[in-house]
Amino acid sequence: MVMSARMSKPALDIVAAMNSKLLFANWFKGSSWDNWRTVLKGAFALSMSEAERAFFRTVAERDPPTKPVRELWCVIGRSGGKDSIASLVTAHAAALFDRRDCLRPGERALCMCLACDRDQARIVLGYTRSYFEDIAPFRAMVRRETASGFELDNGVDIAIATNSYRAVRGHTLRLVIMDECAFYRDERSATPDEETYRAVAPGLARLPGSMLIGISTPYAKRGLLYRKFKEHYGRDSDVLVIKAPSTTFNPTLDQAIIDQALAEDPFAARAEWLGEFRDDVEAFIAREVVDSAVVAGRYELPCVPGVHYTGGTDTSGGSNDSFTLSISHVETDASGVRRAVLDAVRETRPPFNPDVVVAEYAALLKSYGISKVIGDRYGGLWPRERFAAHGIEYVTADKTASDFYLELLPILNSGRAELLDHPRLVAQLCHLERSAARSGKENICHPPNAHDDVINAAAIAMVSALAMPVYREPPVVELFVGEVVNPVREAFRPAW
Repeated sequence: MVMSARMSKPALDIVAAMNSKLLFANWFKGSSWDNWRTVLKGAFALSMSEAERAFFRTVAERDPPTKPVRELWCVIGRSGGKDSIASLVTAHAAALFDRRDCLRPGERALCMCLACDRDQARIVLGYTRSYFEDIAPFRAMVRRETASGFELDNGVDIAIATNSYRAVRGHTLRLVIMDECAFYRDERSATPDEETYRAVAPGLARLPGSMLIGISTPYAKRGLLYRKFKEHYGRDSDVLVIKAPSTTFNPTLDQAIIDQALAEDPFAARAEWLGEFRDDVEAFIAREVVDSAVVAGRYELPCVPGVHYTGGTDTSGGSNDSFTLSISHVETDASGVRRAVLDAVRETRPPFNPDVVVAEYAALLKSYGISKVIGDRYGGLWPRERFAAHGIEYVTADKTASDFYLELLPILNSGRAELLDHPRLVAQLCHLERSAARSGKENICHPPNAHDDVINAAAIAMVSALAMPVYREPPVVELFVGEVVNPVREAFRPAW
């Protein structure tokens, strides 16, 4: 049931609590936090001085809201105090919650911090926990510690979680912090940030006055953070977007460090320190193109006698990356257009024994009549020796992963590819990024803290399959030897 009653205003607003010596003042001493105080006044529709209103316009490109916002998005460089402010809002929202009448018997409200991983989320949790350890009235509220946070005696839980849309469903949400949301990755989803956002919306709707806060250093011009920026920055609405360099909110930073970073890598440093979305990184391929190439419900194709198959692999030693294998073949339609069809995909995630995986993959290759597999230069002679031990020749490709991706792109864009319905394959393909190296050469790679093992093997197999010469029945050459006619045919041998 969605509650319609308005939540009563807390006795102590967030900025007053931030300044209170009995509450948060020890954590936010000095004028270096004043700009954050102004942003919080804007988000919670608190009164401002003319100087504060003028500053607010420089980071929001709009007038301050006249009522508390539903969402706050902070696009700010590193070390700008984002996590500290997120923890403050979390503690304030949890400790001053006074509307148990909005909860059903047995129901609890949740203040949740979501991040790329639990280690990242624990930063905000650690800051938040310090308030409930050191502030006496808050300390008395803690009823029980849990594996992911703690429970309070006013019906509110504080917890961390990863950015999984599956994990956030079903909760009644008082506050959601989406920490470093520009870097959310999920190799089973092409848009994990958007899916997580949609998953928390119903939980936030159940409690009047609930809020979502997205805080992140910016990255590429795509995804949820960039969409919110494009749709709401500088516009009057109940979604407030703040954008600024690190030093705007943390004037104590050493400018020399920032200047050095700008000199070494201008594109990265402008995002990391100046709060600017990167112009040098863009999506490699449109999601719509990938969706059109995927054959829904096709998970694997069996071997068909007489069809020539090509195998591609991305090997691994078994500790960090996955060991992957893909099998592809080419089909030609009535108009003579050749199309790469992906038949099988295998991924073995670490840890694993690479010798066991090679034996398994060799058996699969043989079942498709493949005697050679194409791979990169990883591991030196090791892959060649291990595959050879199982009767498979390992051929080292003369292209990089980026080269294979660049050759795969026109195949996909022209509709000459059929992909399997494989979530990790699709997600990794959609996550690939296009950027320019300092040499000027275009580079295609996975984003930070992500992987491309599955799509790499698939790209090798599909591009290599299409690169094979088209087999044509050679003409019959008749040689007369005495009275006997002997047909001689040239044997076709693939280039690999």
